[in-house]
Amino acid sequence: MQFDGAVIREQGVTFAVVVVKRHVLDHAPQAADAVENFSGVFPGLPLVLMAQDGSGRPTYYGRRDIVNFLSRVSPSRIPWRRYTLN
Repeated sequence: MQFDGAVIREQGVTFAVVVVKRHVLDHAPQAADAVENFSGVFPGLPLVLMAQDGSGRPTYYGRRDIVNFLSRVSPSRIPWRRYTLN
């Protein structure tokens, strides 16, 4: 399975962001499962999930300090790349 994600280092914190479908964030158990599944690709890093609504506005799920930081950053400024999860 391929997915879009990014590894970001900001203010001494390195973390990962993964793009998921909106419905994943709408249900906490699904979001928690997604974090667990994607964590294998980013071992040891805090992981935040991101989904966008129809107008492209992002919503984040994860550690509050990272979510607060990302809420002030345009998704176009995130260094996205394509990853593969086996």
